[in-house]
Formats: sequence, structure tokens, C-alpha cells
Amino acid sequence: MQAQENNDTVTATEMRRIRKSAKQGDTDAEYLLGLCYANGNGVAKDVVVAVTWYRKAAEHGVGRAQNNLGNCYTKGKGVAKDAAKAVKWYRKAAEQGIRQAQNNLANCYAKGDGVVKDVAEAVRWYRKAAELGSASSQYNLGLCYYEGKGVAQDATKAVRWYRKAAEQGHADGQYDLGLCYYRGEGVVEDAAEAVKWYRKAAAQGIAIAQYNLGYRYSKGDGVAKDNVVALMWSNLAVASGFEHAKKFGERLEKEMTVAQIAKAQWLSKVWKPCPD
Repeated sequence: MQAQENNDTVTATEMRRIRKSAKQGDTDAEYLLGLCYANGNGVAKDVVVAVTWYRKAAEHGVGRAQNNLGNCYTKGKGVAKDAAKAVKWYRKAAEQGIRQAQNNLANCYAKGDGVVKDVAEAVRWYRKAAELGSASSQYNLGLCYYEGKGVAQDATKAVRWYRKAAEQGHADGQYDLGLCYYRGEGVVEDAAEAVKWYRKAAAQGIAIAQYNLGYRYSKGDGVAKDNVVALMWSNLAVASGFEHAKKFGERLEKEMTVAQIAKAQWLSKVWKPCPD
């Protein structure tokens, strides 16, 4: 059972054991069987059957199953979309301390999905999940502090939560932390530190981070000036959907040799995004 929880391939013997235990009312097995059907692990993928087993486990109080059932209602997977029912199950899981559910419930309150919009309540749930180590909630809580939504605006606290998320590899947290360093918001202005965090976000494919990193290289701001690397990041930003970088790249090319442009284009082609 633990192997399936960790996304390892489930063998035929393990599947028989999980199925037998689930049919005997073992709540963890009910949840794991739902997970197997949802992922097509050890059994043909069937999201409708997955929902059946998630529901059994959820009704027996398994928090992870309650959260996953909420996700099914949110996305309309194996069941008709129903934001109110998603909230119902997220809440049950959140009240058990499942941080993913706390973040999901907070998102519902922030957007008014399936519940009356209440940004203060969203902040309350983001904080609970953030304190349990949820990178998404740490970032969202930082954003609330930065924008002053549901809480008094406080750039220093925003930076604190952005940093926690960024250090866990949260790409948007890394970019926004870099932005705070560049602007000197909530932290002492530091171009080199801004570049450090832009680079981490850019490496994960965040288009605006790629553009800003390229711009820093073109100016030699926080990093040694290098138009070849600047053009590489500009090209990657365009490929990632940030069209504004196209004109920037065209301006750069006017300052470069044919060989430099060719090198930048080659670097762009061989580059691959990677997790932090």
C-alpha cells in the first residue's frame, strides 16, 4: 500500500491485496484503490471508479480521500463539476489538518468558488497550510501581504513567505522574491540577489523571469554583462509565451555579431527547463 502512495508501480500481487482490504472496509486501502484507478497504476485507469473508492474512504473520514474527492468535483473528473460539493470535502479534509485541502479551501474563498468570497477567510486557511509547510500556501499568503488582500499590506511579511515558498522550489515564489530584491520592497535592494532568484524561476520555465534575467544580463546589472546569454534568455521567454521579449531580442541582435547571435540561438535550442 505504501508503494502506491509513493507512486511506485503496483504489482498484481499488491493490487489483489489492496482490493481485498478495500472490500473488507480498510479505509487506507479504499483510498489507495481510488488512487490506483485515478492514475491507472496496476489497473486500467477509470476516474469514475476512482471517485467511488475516494468517496468510500472520504465518508470513513480519510482526509487525503476527502481532498482528492474535492479535486474531482472541482475538475469534473469522474463526477459532474460542483464547486459547492468540492468545498464541502475540502473543508472536511482541511479541518483534519490536510494542508493541500487547506490551500484548496483557501483558493475557493479567495475566488468565491462554491462559497461566498471572503479574502480574510482565505488568508486564515492559507496561513494554516503555510505553517504546515505548503509552498503554494506560503506563496499565496505572501501575495496577500504584498497586495494587502485580506490582511494589512506588509512587504516585509510578503518577503518572508515568498522566501519560504522559494526555498521549497516554488517558481512563482522565486520570481516574486527576486522582484522584491530588485525593487527593494520588504528587503534591502540587491541586484545580485534578484538575479539569483530570477535564475531559479527561469530554470523552471517562468517566462517573465527568463525575460528579466535576460534584461539583467544585457545591462550587467547584478551579473556580468553578456549579450549572448541575454539573447538566449530572451529567446526562451518568447518560446514560453512572453511576446514582449521579442522586441527586446531584436534590439539586442543589433548590438551583436552574427557569430554571437548564432551561439545564442544554439543555446536556446539545447536548453531544457529543470526543477529547482
